Amino acid sequence: MTATEAFVAHRNLLFTVAYEMLGSAADAEDVLQETWLRWADIDLGQVRDQRAYLVRITTRLSLNRLRTVKRRREAYVGPWLPEPLLTAPDVAEDVELAESVSMALMLVLETLTPTERAVFVLREVFDFGYDEIANAVGKTPAAVRQIAHRARKHVDARRPRETVSARDTRAALESFRRALETRDLQGLLDVLAPDVVLMSDGGGVKQAALRPVVGADKIVRFVLGGIARTEAKLTSVPTVVNGNPGLLLHLDGELDGIMAARVEGGRITGLYYVRNPEKLTHVESETPLTLR
Repeated sequence: MTATEAFVAHRNLLFTVAYEMLGSAADAEDVLQETWLRWADIDLGQVRDQRAYLVRITTRLSLNRLRTVKRRREAYVGPWLPEPLLTAPDVAEDVELAESVSMALMLVLETLTPTERAVFVLREVFDFGYDEIANAVGKTPAAVRQIAHRARKHVDARRPRETVSARDTRAALESFRRALETRDLQGLLDVLAPDVVLMSDGGGVKQAALRPVVGADKIVRFVLGGIARTEAKLTSVPTVVNGNPGLLLHLDGELDGIMAARVEGGRITGLYYVRNPEKLTHVESETPLTLR
C-alpha cells in the first residue's frame, strides 16, 4: 500500500482521533494536514504497522495542539462548546461511537489533562493496546495503564448516567422542537427535566448566556424571552449532530445555531446550543461525516 493509499484508508480514523482529542473539526483538519506532510516523508519500508504509525503521528500532533488551545479556551467569552459535527445517521446506530463524540462526553473530556485525554480516547474509544498507546504518547505501558485507570474513573464519575437510544432522544427533541416553534410554555416544561442545564456558545460574537442556565423555568424564560425580542421567524430542522439527534435552528431562513441534547428518563437534562459563527461555517454545506 502506497503512502497515499494508507493515509486515505485511515483518514476517517485519524480525523476522529484528532477531533475527540481537540473538540474542533477545524483543528482536527489542520492536524491531518500536518500528519500527511510528516507521513509523506517517511520510508514505508521501515514501518511495520501503517495504521499504528499514522495514529501515533496524529496523537502527538494533537497533544501539542491541545496544550496550546487549552490556554486559548481559558480566555474564551462564555461557555466553550465543541465545534458541532453533522454526522451520518448510521453513526447514531454505533452506540459507543455516538456516545464518545456526544457533546455531553466531549465536555467531560475537556476536564482531563491532555495526556489523560489521549490515553482515554485511544483505549476506551478505539481499543488500542497499552503498548501502542505508550508509543503514541511517549510513556511506558505501565504508566499508560495507570493513566487509563485514572482517566476512566474521572470520566465515569461525570459522564451521563444512562445510555439513551437515538429513538428516545429523537422523540424528546421532537417534542421540544414543536413546543419551541409554537412557543408552547407548558410543552417546553413537560419535556425539560426540572434540573436541566442549558449551555450556549456565542464566542463573544453572538449573544449567549455567559454562564450555564440551570432549571426548566429559567431556561424556558431565557429561550422564549430571546425569541420574543426578535421579529424573525424561528424554524428548526432535525439533523444528526455528533452522532446523536439534534436541531438546526434558523431565523428567517438563516442558520442561527446548532442544538444538541442529553436525554435521560425520556426528558431533556442537557441542552447545548452553538451560535458562534466560526463553528458554523461549514455546517450547511458539508457532507455528514461517517467517522472512524
